[in-house]
Amino acid sequence: MPQITDFEPKRVLKYFEEICSIPHGSGNMDGIASYCVDFAVKNSLQYVRDNSNNVIIYKSATPGYEDASPVILQGHLDMVCQKDASVSIDFEKDPIEPYVDGEYIKAKGTTLGADNGIGVAIVLAILERDDIAHPAIEAVFTTDEETGMYGAADLDYSHLNGTRMINIDSEEENLLTVSCAGGINFEMKLPLERIASYGTKAVVTLDGLKGGHSGVDIDKGRTNANILMAKLFDYISREVDFDIISLDGGDKNNAIPVSCKAQVVTKDFGAFLEAYEHYAGYFEDGL
Repeated sequence: MPQITDFEPKRVLKYFEEICSIPHGSGNMDGIASYCVDFAVKNSLQYVRDNSNNVIIYKSATPGYEDASPVILQGHLDMVCQKDASVSIDFEKDPIEPYVDGEYIKAKGTTLGADNGIGVAIVLAILERDDIAHPAIEAVFTTDEETGMYGAADLDYSHLNGTRMINIDSEEENLLTVSCAGGINFEMKLPLERIASYGTKAVVTLDGLKGGHSGVDIDKGRTNANILMAKLFDYISREVDFDIISLDGGDKNNAIPVSCKAQVVTKDFGAFLEAYEHYAGYFEDGL
């Protein structure tokens, strides 16, 4: 089987493979920040690392560009950690396992972390080279972008002299985007009351959906497992009474849920099962 470093650009993919080997989900930034610092030391480059694990690496201008304004190259160190229900992985400790599938690099049952691992790898590959003419480079690697850009918010901008920045966190090749997408978090509280309920307990699982990133894939019509479960229960409730014990559809607010697991209790399990089989088949046909 071909390895990802068998393809070009080899140095970029080498760094990306190394990044995949370091757990770097949001909130777990120590290892990947230390990796960037080690890179700077190995290449005799100055760096700054702050208390939020943001890392800035500096590279001097090449001859003839000393008077040019510095350029900031920026990417983020964290990734969204999602997995298939059948995969056993501890994102705090275990590496991502990339593999080649035709023209694509994928991960074995998990998110790949190319957002933004490949961007970081590109910047590192640029920083190590001595055959590219460039002004002074300030490489900025921020943390916890996926959960709210908290690293960027904590960054001390007095460490930067550049006024031009290229953010290497996009999806399309040969395209520069001059804009930014925003986001919002909200909290909803429902007036729920816990009651004692008796009957037969059933576990309902929806799994195997395509999922995706809430930023790039939200317009592609991909099914949300939580919404699908809610619709399924709405239809079943028209046929038979049941109570919901628990509902679990993921823990990432920037990923389209690929699975949802619910526990219910009903006094008429036969009717519940019949309604479930009828409407579950209906939803499967519509996916």
